[in-house]
Amino acid sequence: MGFRTGIVGLPNVGKSTLFNALTRTAAAQAANFPFCTIEPNVGEVAVPDPRLAKLAEIAGSKQVIPTRMTFVDIAGLVKGASRGEGLGNQFLANIREVDAVAHVLRCFEDDDVTHVDGRVDPVADAQTIETELMLADIESVEKRLQGLSRKVRGGDKDAVQQERLLKAALAALEEGRPARTVDVAEDDLKAWRSLQLLTSKPVLYVCNVAEDEAATGNALSRAVAEMAEAEGAASVVISAKIEEEIAQLDAEEAEAFLEELGLEEAGLDRLIKAGYGLLGLETYFTAGPKEARAWTVPKGTLAPQAAGVIHGDFERGFIRAETVSYDDYVACGGEQGAKEAGRMRVEGKAYVVQDGDVLHFLHSG
Repeated sequence: MGFRTGIVGLPNVGKSTLFNALTRTAAAQAANFPFCTIEPNVGEVAVPDPRLAKLAEIAGSKQVIPTRMTFVDIAGLVKGASRGEGLGNQFLANIREVDAVAHVLRCFEDDDVTHVDGRVDPVADAQTIETELMLADIESVEKRLQGLSRKVRGGDKDAVQQERLLKAALAALEEGRPARTVDVAEDDLKAWRSLQLLTSKPVLYVCNVAEDEAATGNALSRAVAEMAEAEGAASVVISAKIEEEIAQLDAEEAEAFLEELGLEEAGLDRLIKAGYGLLGLETYFTAGPKEARAWTVPKGTLAPQAAGVIHGDFERGFIRAETVSYDDYVACGGEQGAKEAGRMRVEGKAYVVQDGDVLHFLHSG
């Protein structure tokens, strides 16, 4: 199950620098001019989780396999993108295909790096992009409503549901609110997601600050945090330059470098954690002599569906799940110890998987 986060922002805010650091690659050109990233670059990163190494140590696992998250570096949007300005249409299509949006905002002063509007104002930048996405959504919704009218008149149930949801989205957009502010009923969620509205994506604001402000942030990043809180969105402070430097160091050097800067963890770790929270994800583990592995599932996932992330046959033939919490697994020295201490539970099809569960699935076939 892949989760894709699109990195968006105006040109020259540090998107590609951050992407290069995130994916430990120089695949995206980080140049000081707009549109240097024309095709969206896609990179997968391992999700950092210290629990996995501990499980591998206890289980004597030969391999350690973290779960992964996909980042898509999407070229810089500009004012007028909804009308095709710059490379607008292409960018908007790329955003439509991701699960969440990491919106990089320039929160640093640097005379050597030009700003497309000639000023540094991250809140205004965020509003510029949000406006473009809302305008694109309005156009898309109006077209789709026209296309649905015949089916609605014919009483097509799916069309009636789509029309109702599109009208709710349009009402919000015309009031200047993104589609994610629409209150969607549980029964409508699947149909709502299929609409793929740009402003229905959850948003994480990434405040790109100067190196000496990475630990504390600054007035600009604090203004973004206030805006995010008011919207019910999330924000994280990162220095893309620091992340780029860390990407070139080994683990020991990176730890010393972070300590020197007064940072407890790399920006990547904070970004991933914030992304997990944004998408409502959690991690469960499998551990044995062959491998210790982390798996990502949405919160609220039932045991058979969690098994299906490993293999479809596991879901279809699901019998039960032997379950040990991470804390019990560590405290009891592994699966056998947990079983002897009565800390292993046998769960059925109705069990809701919890973050940190160490699971062993029994299945037929």
